[in-house]
Amino acid sequence: YMGSNALASGERMEAGAGIVVEPGTALGAVCAQSIGEPATQMTLKTFHFAGVAAMNITLGVPRIKEIINATRLINTPIITAQLLENRDPLKARQVKARIEKTLLGEVCDGIHMLKSGSEMCYIVQLSSESINLLQLKVSAESIKYSICTSKMKIRENEVEVASKTLLIVRPNYDSKVDPYYQMQHIIKHLPKIVIKGLPTVSRAVVHQRPLRPEDKDRSPVYELLVEGNNLREVIATYGVDGNKCRSNNILEMANTLGIEAARQTIINEITMTMSQHGLSVDCRHVNLLADVMTSQGAVHGITRHGLANTKSSVLMLASFEKTADHLFEAAYHGQVDKINGVSDCIIMGKPINIGTGLFRLVQQHRRSDARPKEHKIKSDLLPSIEEVLRDSRRVDYASVVTKRRTKLFDVPAMHVALYQSGAR
Repeated sequence: YMGSNALASGERMEAGAGIVVEPGTALGAVCAQSIGEPATQMTLKTFHFAGVAAMNITLGVPRIKEIINATRLINTPIITAQLLENRDPLKARQVKARIEKTLLGEVCDGIHMLKSGSEMCYIVQLSSESINLLQLKVSAESIKYSICTSKMKIRENEVEVASKTLLIVRPNYDSKVDPYYQMQHIIKHLPKIVIKGLPTVSRAVVHQRPLRPEDKDRSPVYELLVEGNNLREVIATYGVDGNKCRSNNILEMANTLGIEAARQTIINEITMTMSQHGLSVDCRHVNLLADVMTSQGAVHGITRHGLANTKSSVLMLASFEKTADHLFEAAYHGQVDKINGVSDCIIMGKPINIGTGLFRLVQQHRRSDARPKEHKIKSDLLPSIEEVLRDSRRVDYASVVTKRRTKLFDVPAMHVALYQSGAR
């Protein structure tokens, strides 16, 4: 038994050693190819959410573009909120009512204008049926508070609670503005006042998660899919499990839960978007992209603005976008580029620091002098040599020495020069 385990462990180690990347490999280029090539097979515009017909999110190439560019305002922000009592559908609807934005016009039967002489007012008739159907725990007093604290600047003495389902709203007769214009302003903005929920959340849907095979005998699990931003307020809502809430807005995750949560969101969103189109990318490539985008402690997109915050190389920034602006700015501030990056080396014609160019010196060899030793010639032999050279075929010894760049006292080199010039 022990022998079989050791054998299996050895096979795993051998298999792992065979897939280790070589030193000097251009990991960034491999990552870009591995993510970019599947993206060419994706559709341009897709709106779909698995299992929820009423909730659609952006997928395909637009979603990949939003993730890589770290877009601040995405098209369809979705917050997935887990519930503390996730097996009770009634409790789920109550939590939904606390989060989803509800306007006054949605819970009233009508807003009627009443005029008596010079005095005017609006009668707001609340609908008890709509309030109970939406599981809203609101009253006429809470609606009055919402009206007085809104941006309409209506004072407390201008709103009167006549009954449980009746409110009276009057204009301010002490104001310099004509009451008629005030009434026009009230009827325009009064139905849009938020009486319950978060103003930044446009809609929330109770979603039943698909059951796993081992959970078929148990009751279904419910969660909330919130369309909108403000993750912090959703986490703080009563009935929501704040430890299990997440959003597909990367910057909001970074501001609320930290940079590590944003990094994991990038990985999850890219993987999910690819899987929706039947594509798969090795997790190492996606992890590398997420690490690069979050390495500075903040989320920086792969754009000219994001690269300016993460890279200091002038030539690399100039090779991406706005070449003249980067060069002028660097020249004005006197920036120094050490020419260490791939783009810098390509521009300057230097060997790139990847592959075999990564290693400056592998092994230091002893230099062996291949030239023969110089033999010094005595000074009394020089005249006889000059005479011999001048008499034999009238070879210009000075021109031979000058053109071949030989030394006067280097006998082997002088012989080579004479042989090449035709002297015998």
